[in-house]
Amino acid sequence: MGMPKKIISTRPLSDEEMLLRKKFYESIAAQSDLLDKLAERLLTLELAIPGLYATALKLASGENATVTVNAAFYITFACWTLALGLTLMALTPTKWVVDPAILKQDPKKFSEALGVEDFFTRSAIYKRGLIFASSFLFFAGIFSAAFTIG
Repeated sequence: MGMPKKIISTRPLSDEEMLLRKKFYESIAAQSDLLDKLAERLLTLELAIPGLYATALKLASGENATVTVNAAFYITFACWTLALGLTLMALTPTKWVVDPAILKQDPKKFSEALGVEDFFTRSAIYKRGLIFASSFLFFAGIFSAAFTIG
């Protein structure tokens, strides 16, 4: 004789449970869009700050404004250029191999194709990494810009 069978009772999801489940999946799908909006704002800053830097230097020092061309100068513009490149990469669409018949793929099979939920999660993680690195480089550039004024 085996173990007695246990009856598992089920019931349909309530309207509240259905709404929560729907909102959960909407939030997963919306992560990439939110990161795109963040990257767009970061791009605006990355394009504006070097111009503001030059304008502030000119206003503070007048016609004889000079910038010391030293390591800090090169670091500043290298950081700003790399940050701009990473932000543009975050905004550029990336091709992912997705199997629409699978909601969540076994992580060992990611090389074959992602599931639908995996696609949204992986693309958000990819963009988040680029935006984080871009932000770090951008603010490193701002910090090093303080050492270029001579």
